[in-house]
Amino acid sequence: METEQKFEIEGGCELKGEIKVNGAKNSALKILASVVLTEEKIVIENFPFIEDTKRMLELLEELGAVIVKDVENKKVKINPEGIKAGNLQGELVKKLRASILLVGPLLARFGEVNMTYPGGCVIGKRPIDLFLDGFQKLGAKIEWNDDGFKAIANKPKLIGTTIFFSKITVTGTEAMMMTAVLAEGKTVLKNCAMEPEIKSLADYLNYNGAKISGAGTPTIVIKGTEKISAGTFKVIPDRIEAGTFVMMGLLCKSEITVTDCVPEHLGAVLPVLKNAGANLEVGEDYIKVKKGERLKAVSISTHEYPGFATDLQPPYTLLMTQAEGISLVHETIFEGRLFFTDQLNSMGTAIVMCDPHRVVISGPTGIYGKKLTSPDLRAGITMVLAGMIAHGKTTIDNIYQIDRGYEDIDERLNLLGANIKRV
Repeated sequence: METEQKFEIEGGCELKGEIKVNGAKNSALKILASVVLTEEKIVIENFPFIEDTKRMLELLEELGAVIVKDVENKKVKINPEGIKAGNLQGELVKKLRASILLVGPLLARFGEVNMTYPGGCVIGKRPIDLFLDGFQKLGAKIEWNDDGFKAIANKPKLIGTTIFFSKITVTGTEAMMMTAVLAEGKTVLKNCAMEPEIKSLADYLNYNGAKISGAGTPTIVIKGTEKISAGTFKVIPDRIEAGTFVMMGLLCKSEITVTDCVPEHLGAVLPVLKNAGANLEVGEDYIKVKKGERLKAVSISTHEYPGFATDLQPPYTLLMTQAEGISLVHETIFEGRLFFTDQLNSMGTAIVMCDPHRVVISGPTGIYGKKLTSPDLRAGITMVLAGMIAHGKTTIDNIYQIDRGYEDIDERLNLLGANIKRV
């Protein structure tokens, strides 16, 4: 893992051409976790080879899976036959927050999991209590130790139950869904997240023997089954990448076409952009950004799907610095997700923080190249976009955070006409 790499970006380029959306990080990570529910081989297509998914593959190998990667064709073949126990300990677990996703499926299959505390992302510290609470409701016992915990199923199998999520959680919904597929009896999940990635995971599991109904709605019902098989899974397109690229076209005042996407998966984002005056042609699997008038300021509140995605709030905040008028951005999902605006202000934007959840933006303002540090994945890509429209040169440190979610991003943007060097 090379943490010392950085990006040098020369601003002011006009972009042109097509950019293809890769497979969704948040779909690929969940399907990798579901691998441990079975002994059968799985083939994953449209697989994004990004830092987070590479780490997850390494974790599966540590558990005993045999993995064949075909990077050129974006394909992975996994044979989980060698996984014999739920032992999630070591450095990799500490680095990757998504490792918590493996606990439920391992617990469901082996009845016991040993885990060190998972690491990864810093936003809101994202506690794991919610997961452990769910496992306990399904009949597991949690024993704490100095650097982690042990989860043990009270009976040979977990027992179906009703779980009400006190707040809507994507990872929580998916984790409990995967844990309950092998439990005894019926599990009802209420106040579930409704993201497209959840439905995609349920469709795959159902195709291989699970009995899940209601995925993509607030109530999901799971009838436990004896065995889950495996087959071929195609990762759905990354809606966050699609939305980011559309905003990039608008920021650079360039005509580009974002291909291989599902515009419908963007929920509230496209209507908001059109409200702001964006000139977009939306097809079944593409979005074309056309040249138009200057954008006007439109306020947003982030919201669970199909509301305005929190992961698209950072690029939208940058977009509003180039729009005419005053807008308010209200981040309702994550604490601290707006702190990156300090760095945008150092480039010349006029963003005032009212509190950790709200900023007021006055636009349009000029943006000037600066030395920046990527605090997290989505703020990181926003800094790349800021560098692309800035006067002069921008340097971004800690780009490992960007590589966590965007594959070969510098090469892909340079093909459109950007000027980004990885040094």
